[in-house]
Amino acid sequence: MGILNLTPDSFSDGGLFNDPTIAAEQANLMYQQGAQIIDLGAESTRPGSEPVSEQEELSRLLPVLEKLPKDQFLISLDTTKPLVAEAGLQAGAHIINDVSGGNHELLNLAEKHHAGFVLMHAKGSPKTMQISPTYQNVVEEVRAFFDSKKDDLIQRQLPRIWIDPGIGFGKTLEHNLVIMRNLSKFKEEEWGLFLGSSRKSWIDQLCNAPTPSDRLGGSIASALASILHGVEIIRVHDVQETTQAISVAKELALFKSMP
Repeated sequence: MGILNLTPDSFSDGGLFNDPTIAAEQANLMYQQGAQIIDLGAESTRPGSEPVSEQEELSRLLPVLEKLPKDQFLISLDTTKPLVAEAGLQAGAHIINDVSGGNHELLNLAEKHHAGFVLMHAKGSPKTMQISPTYQNVVEEVRAFFDSKKDDLIQRQLPRIWIDPGIGFGKTLEHNLVIMRNLSKFKEEEWGLFLGSSRKSWIDQLCNAPTPSDRLGGSIASALASILHGVEIIRVHDVQETTQAISVAKELALFKSMP
């Protein structure tokens, strides 16, 4: 999954793709580089970010969505707003990526439009989530969160569901590392695994890489490790480099099997 932020304030690429034509060109480039899904985000969820109105989010999203082909790659909407999700699905999007943890209105819309759904765990809102997050056992608590959703999810007529443990969303460095070391504990027949660790600040904390664009090595390492744990979708900024790393890892038999 290639990340395409249509925002002025996203932590890594905010402001680069505000123009719909440039954004559409970037989406097509990521597809050519190996992305099978393009994730459109029109509201930043970086730590400390402020929410935007529905109309503002739609004004950023729809002009780009209208320019994208709907039959070459899957299009995901990174949104928490039902109105935005409805408009995006009607305009041809295929997946809802819900960082709010399984909003019932969003699930209903996904079911109505026969769309895939990503359900992410977060502790707190983007504005406050990184203010001293605490857990007794982060793996058990995040897993319990998804288990509490399972009965509802399996009753819905959705083509595919993925769960995302939410790296950096209400977690310290150690929480993030423990989750990534234990991703296989989240595996279940009812859902696929999804991970978004690309360019995030946990890499800076480990490797002194304050600029997001300097975190390529750590991003690729986490992507390869996540595949070994059974992750189906990797959400990345650096599509070409990650695709190359996966291709080489396959040839070196690092992965026993991959789709």
